[in-house]
Amino acid sequence: MTAEEETTPTEGAVAEKPKLNLDVKIDNSGPCRKHISVKIKREDIDSAINDTVREFAGSASVPGFRVGHVPADLVRKRFKTELTDQVKQRLLVESLEQISAENEFDPINEPDLDMDAIEIPEEGDFEYEFDVEVRPEFELPKYEGLKIERPNWEITDADIDAFMQRYAAQYGETKDKEGEVVEGDIINCNVEFIKDGEVINKMTELRLQVRSTLRFHDAELKDFDKLVSGSKAGDIVETEVKISDEAEKVELRGEPLKATFKINSVHETETPELDDELATRIGFPDIDTFRKQVVDTLERQRTYEQRQATRRQVLEKITESADWDLPENLVLRQVENALRREILEMQQAGFTRQDIQAHENQLRQNAVSTTRQALKEHFVLDRIASTEELNVDMREIDFEIQMMAMQSGENPRRARSRLVKSGAIENLEAQIRERKAIDFILGKAEFKDVDRKPNTDHSVTAVARPIAGTVTESLDEEEEEGGEE
Repeated sequence: MTAEEETTPTEGAVAEKPKLNLDVKIDNSGPCRKHISVKIKREDIDSAINDTVREFAGSASVPGFRVGHVPADLVRKRFKTELTDQVKQRLLVESLEQISAENEFDPINEPDLDMDAIEIPEEGDFEYEFDVEVRPEFELPKYEGLKIERPNWEITDADIDAFMQRYAAQYGETKDKEGEVVEGDIINCNVEFIKDGEVINKMTELRLQVRSTLRFHDAELKDFDKLVSGSKAGDIVETEVKISDEAEKVELRGEPLKATFKINSVHETETPELDDELATRIGFPDIDTFRKQVVDTLERQRTYEQRQATRRQVLEKITESADWDLPENLVLRQVENALRREILEMQQAGFTRQDIQAHENQLRQNAVSTTRQALKEHFVLDRIASTEELNVDMREIDFEIQMMAMQSGENPRRARSRLVKSGAIENLEAQIRERKAIDFILGKAEFKDVDRKPNTDHSVTAVARPIAGTVTESLDEEEEEGGEE
């Protein structure tokens, strides 16, 4: 090799960018929160300005000068605002990347930076500061060899028949009824919620199936069937309903409200016969094929219930020592994400729209406390997934989307588009990653099967709105307001 060859740089090699001369101070500023103060030395600022000026000079178009031949001093004068903005952005990006690479804290989201308030000084060092939410610091609990009880039960003909009847009821013919309201009827009503003589909320033209429980996002009315049974169109019935302790409006949390139901009309539904004609109507060649599909659905739901029961036990055991605090604003921001992930799992398991809506309403009544616990579980499971190198690839996400689309009769491409648009695609990936962590733990657990069915309640009518809050669209896109179970 010649001397010239020895000194020739490797073709395609890129010189490593020199690091900034940073003075960084990191302090705790609250639960899962860091306050970071940054100082960038003057020589780094001047270097960034010179580099940016050269870039502008190479491409700027100025009358009287050829492109690439504009004097640097003229560039500085003519493009002062643009230069300042680009240098600021350049220094912020480079310094933030360097801080992240050189420190062990793990940010949850983007830094809380007020870009308009940050200015590059004409002289001296460049200083800025910001707050950022970070993942909590904790020691992983022992997660191998856990003893877990797994519920198991036989799916009987009675279970299959009951599911088919509930499913068939959705295709029943509804007609007006002249007589008194009985359980199972559908009432069209206007509802007012009143406190101290003031109407807090009005809901009009609600279609409610008369069941034992009426469930809103932030309240639950027991014995709803007894309240309205015996009444007729034109009647008014009154009762009291208590708002949940985690309702959106703080001043109404835990408060009793007077609820007045004005019944506009009464309807009854005639459930169709379980025969080949109904099977064809809902997309199956015959009733036997429909029955087989119901068996498959009930088996998926059993798997879901087993997973939820074992998951609860696993999470209880691995979060026993999770006594660290979480910032309240982080919890509040994650409420919708936590709800969305629960609903995704129920959709994947093949639960009906009405089941999902009722469960969503139940979760919303204790949304803050359940989200706080769910976030702690997420951080622990995410750490386990990282420790065990459990990753999610695109094929797994595609498979989940195809399964969800198949169960809902939706086009997979449309299902993906809907998930991306709503932001749920990220929830789906996190959900798969957490599931893999739980499966890893369960793969090393000791199981004991116990004969125990879930306490499934099909006597709930769910209304997809709050009493004491703003109307929030249901996270189950297919839900219908006031859906019946």
